Amino acid sequence: MSENTKVTVERTIEAPVDAVFDVLSNPERHVELDGSGFIRSVDHADRIQKVGEVFTMNMEGDHVGGEYKTDNHVTGYAKDKLLAWKTAPAGTEPPGWEWLWELESQGPNETLVRHTYDWSKVTDKKLLEQLKFPLVTETQLTDTLGRLAAAATS
Repeated sequence: MSENTKVTVERTIEAPVDAVFDVLSNPERHVELDGSGFIRSVDHADRIQKVGEVFTMNMEGDHVGGEYKTDNHVTGYAKDKLLAWKTAPAGTEPPGWEWLWELESQGPNETLVRHTYDWSKVTDKKLLEQLKFPLVTETQLTDTLGRLAAAATS
């Protein structure tokens, strides 16, 4: 049996699916959603509108010795349904981990949100050892969903 290589959490948020998607598709809002505490600010980003876009975030964490930047390559986009991106150290190609947001309308004012952190495609053994996945825990992902709920309903 292989090791777990992804963490998924879900929550029903009392907000319309378009309101939830509006928050998620705006990288400027990601710092307020981040339950891990790694995101500091946006370096360069526009609203996410299609696969292939890249947005850059200013980050900080002990796992890399302090401040760093990430390029986030959008890999999935379906308005009001799906957002996904692979993260990489700025200026490099993504080494394989991906963030996935799946939204399902549960009626006019409720949205089921499923958030997955997947590192199953990371093949660099040295990187796997260095970063000790998962960098973000299930508890931190659950906190992110709570922050998203607050942001989408305010």
